[in-house]
Amino acid sequence: MHLSLIWLLSALAVVSAQQKQIPMEDPVTSGFEAKFEETPWGLSTYANVPYFPCRSRSQDGEYDIAILGAPFDTGTTGRPGARFGPRGIRTGSSRIYARAAWNVYTGENVFRSDARIVDCGDAPLTFLDNTVALKQIERAHKAIAAKRPANKKLSPIPRVVVLGGDHTTTLPALRAAHKNWGKLSVIHFDVHIDTWEPKAIGTDITDYSAVNHGTFLHIAHEEGLLTNTSIHAGIRAPLAHPVKDVENDRRCGFEFITARDFDRVGATGVIQRLKDRVGDTLVYISVDIDVLDPAYAPATGTSEPGGWTTRELLTILDGLTGLKVVGADVVEVAPAYDNVGETTGLAAAEIVQSLLYLMLKSPLAA
Repeated sequence: MHLSLIWLLSALAVVSAQQKQIPMEDPVTSGFEAKFEETPWGLSTYANVPYFPCRSRSQDGEYDIAILGAPFDTGTTGRPGARFGPRGIRTGSSRIYARAAWNVYTGENVFRSDARIVDCGDAPLTFLDNTVALKQIERAHKAIAAKRPANKKLSPIPRVVVLGGDHTTTLPALRAAHKNWGKLSVIHFDVHIDTWEPKAIGTDITDYSAVNHGTFLHIAHEEGLLTNTSIHAGIRAPLAHPVKDVENDRRCGFEFITARDFDRVGATGVIQRLKDRVGDTLVYISVDIDVLDPAYAPATGTSEPGGWTTRELLTILDGLTGLKVVGADVVEVAPAYDNVGETTGLAAAEIVQSLLYLMLKSPLAA
């Protein structure tokens, strides 16, 4: 007992001496923090960009592109879990910070551009009523668009990149974008066409259940939100009704590029087809993470083998510069199904960065 007390007193003396020798401000630590002001610590935002309470009516501020989370997955027909997608994508982006985000392919840095990019956090959604939740997402878009742009040469209205959430969340995004910009062409990266006619799903479909992640593009067409020059890319899932599904898809204004078309025409051919299809129209880009092969993005609700690699998709996206991109999203990331390396979240975060680049390369000033 006596020896233990002596040892304890000796240890306390050593600690006290060490504390007296350490200055209040550690020059090594403070120098590091001064050099790397954007770090993966603290509040988690996409790529460590500033957080801004975009939905607050009392908060005054300016920004050009807003990141918005849409934690919604009750419109799925497969595995749930995409409500945690925004969190997973932000985690996948934690390695990105502005001082070291220079793209080796383009030589540019979206976070050191003339645009102010902020993260607005997640839209506050109920999980108990899909109709209410989708309206809540649309209201969040409206609040974001009501703020002033920081750089009016880029766009008269702040633009939004959504972190999904299942693909149903694209419907309120398209509704909000249509109110701001008018009719849109959609470039839809996905394994599925998502233009199902609700009646084709089954005879017991109600108006409530008819709105889901496989029907939202059909509904967007019926509401008059879309042009007749939209296109899918990466399609490979089997069709339930091979003739009826394709006919309805065409009626909704879509053409499609299959996943294996890449093997025939390559990235350059895919890029050209996408650009030729949408032309000079205003474009919304929606990326379902399942467009990637499950080897690269296992964490999603409805996987299909035979998809594109992450590199192939990023090459295609970077080739779409010059299009008039008014909005975009990355959806269907369900982190519970990811591997230990969290490759799906990493891929999704990189895709978001490519979408930001496209927006910066498409000034929409009036």
